[in-house]
Amino acid sequence: MNPAIKLTFIIAMLIMLLFVCFIIMMVFIYNKKQLIQQQESQIKESEFQNQLLQKELERQKAIQLERERISQDMHDDLGAGISAIKLQAEFLKYKMPQESYSEDLEAIITTSEDMNLAMREILWSLNSKNDTIANFIEYTVLYVKRFLSKTSIDSQFSSNIFEKQTNLSVKERRNLFLVVKEAVHNVYKHSEAHNIIIRFEQTDTYFQITITDDGIGLTDTVQKGNGITNMSLRMEAIGGTFEIFPILKGTCLFVTYPM
Repeated sequence: MNPAIKLTFIIAMLIMLLFVCFIIMMVFIYNKKQLIQQQESQIKESEFQNQLLQKELERQKAIQLERERISQDMHDDLGAGISAIKLQAEFLKYKMPQESYSEDLEAIITTSEDMNLAMREILWSLNSKNDTIANFIEYTVLYVKRFLSKTSIDSQFSSNIFEKQTNLSVKERRNLFLVVKEAVHNVYKHSEAHNIIIRFEQTDTYFQITITDDGIGLTDTVQKGNGITNMSLRMEAIGGTFEIFPILKGTCLFVTYPM
């Protein structure tokens, strides 16, 4: 082969090799730059998500502080006012023993007690320290025991809860409590029962409250009444279910909230 041609061929091959190396280097640099940009983008996205999380935490903290402030104001102002009305009415009742006045004052005392109890329920639902299944069960059991203490109905409670600190929001706790409250009131007013059993159970998928009594069962009038309708609506509002099952003696209610 002609030396000049051979030299030209070698130079051409070197140029091609250099060109290929240059292309490979450019691809490597481009990929490296893309990787750096992707990492920077991920870092920015992570920082953005952290900022959103921080803002949400600050918002939740502000909501919690506002709940506690409202709770404290209600306790200090409304609670004191209602208690003062009740004490004044009781004083007037003994000061004016006439039958007509006595009945009116007794009505004021009863209303004051009902308002005080309702306010305590609202304060309980507002208090962020009660946002757990354990606190919900504790308060509900205490309420049922107090309510039935002046009746001839015996109450029994059992629970199977594997995570007592599971969170329940204000809306969830309040709706669940009001459903149990309405159910217990129905047992007292309509069932003629001697015993009521309330069971709390938690699984990976749901939190369930079972309320069983040994009364005469629910009549058609009671089942079509506002109380039963309200219980169903309250459970629907939090994505749960409310079911009634007649048993051999009495009634069994299932209140189920998906976890």
